[in-house]
Amino acid sequence: MKILVTGANGYLGQGIIKKLLDDGHEVIAADFATEHIDGRATPVKCDLFAMENPYEYFHNPDILLHLAWRDGFVHYSEAHIQDLYKHYSFICRLAQSGIRKIAVMGSMHEIGFFEGSINENTPCHPITPYGISKNALRELTKMIAKKHDLPYQWLRGYYIVGNSEYGSSIFSKITASEKEGKKEFPFTLGQNQYDFIDYPDFCKQVAAAIEQDKINGIINICSGRPEKLADRVERFIKENNYQIRLKYGAFPDRPYDSKAVWGDNKKISSILENTVNE
Repeated sequence: MKILVTGANGYLGQGIIKKLLDDGHEVIAADFATEHIDGRATPVKCDLFAMENPYEYFHNPDILLHLAWRDGFVHYSEAHIQDLYKHYSFICRLAQSGIRKIAVMGSMHEIGFFEGSINENTPCHPITPYGISKNALRELTKMIAKKHDLPYQWLRGYYIVGNSEYGSSIFSKITASEKEGKKEFPFTLGQNQYDFIDYPDFCKQVAAAIEQDKINGIINICSGRPEKLADRVERFIKENNYQIRLKYGAFPDRPYDSKAVWGDNKKISSILENTVNE
């Protein structure tokens, strides 16, 4: 298939594109910059929101995988609200033009404060501009897909563990601090429990989801189990043989973070199982 990946130069895009290419697909990789994109892809340096007909501009792709999102780790950034209509309009233009499927990266922050396992029927009550905007785009994407009789997938991501220093996650920040030679990393008490998924598994799950059409709608990209933040970070430090140590209690927990939350992995497990059987 010919797959258009937006936000291709970002941390998520780089690994997902590599997996899609390994699986034999043609990838059109779109972003403001393209220096980190796998050389086998077709890089396109552009402003997604400035083009009238993105379907023609990107040479008639079969699938849209929309990863592009500004300030994803700055949950109260005004950019989330300011960009919402731009994302909606971009997806609309592709849906009207002949795209065969729409897949968009979501976030567990759409749910808001919640404790327990999250599935596709869990009510969403987001409480940050990031979560509110993501949830609004989810509902709009569902509406667009229904109007144009298209399959859509909302890939709800959880907490990704990787040792790239260029991301904005706590794991990337620890890696960057280690490379800078810092001895301590300021930390919370780390008692909240989250669903952590290793970066290669995340990329594998996203690719497997969009490569099939039998299971659609909201799909959790997750491990399916909770783990204490402190335990996972300590394990991450040990796995990478880092010398840095956590300074517990330097920061308070964010008041809007859930105490224990994880994704229901039934749908993605079924997708992966079918992929193996095929």
